[in-house]
Amino acid sequence: MILNQITIPCVDYSASVAFYEALGMVRIVEAPPRYARFESADGSGATLSLHTVSASVGSGTVIYFDHPSAGALDAHVEDLKAQGLVFDSEPADESWGWREARLRDPAGNEVCLMFAGEARRFPDWRVDGRTG
Repeated sequence: MILNQITIPCVDYSASVAFYEALGMVRIVEAPPRYARFESADGSGATLSLHTVSASVGSGTVIYFDHPSAGALDAHVEDLKAQGLVFDSEPADESWGWREARLRDPAGNEVCLMFAGEARRFPDWRVDGRTG
């Protein structure tokens, strides 16, 4: 089984589209003001779609975008801040081995920009004990 896509709610279609394009997602489907679909610019095939709802949700969902290095994460955060995006937390090394920065999209969904390296799939506490 391969994860195909994740669909998240949005309230302001244009603002949400602009937000995810600023993060680097590439719009591949659009049906304004109801639906847009993006794919990751890295060619992995992962997709994310927006579906317009009538009210802000703040559902507890967190969307994670992994970066190839801690330096790439930090540079991306600085670029986004220069574009006017506001972060809830600056890049920081977390106790679980990931470097994370967090912000919210226009609908209130939490977005985590991260770098985990091998720890993304193979943390020390992985259930099956595999290390990579």
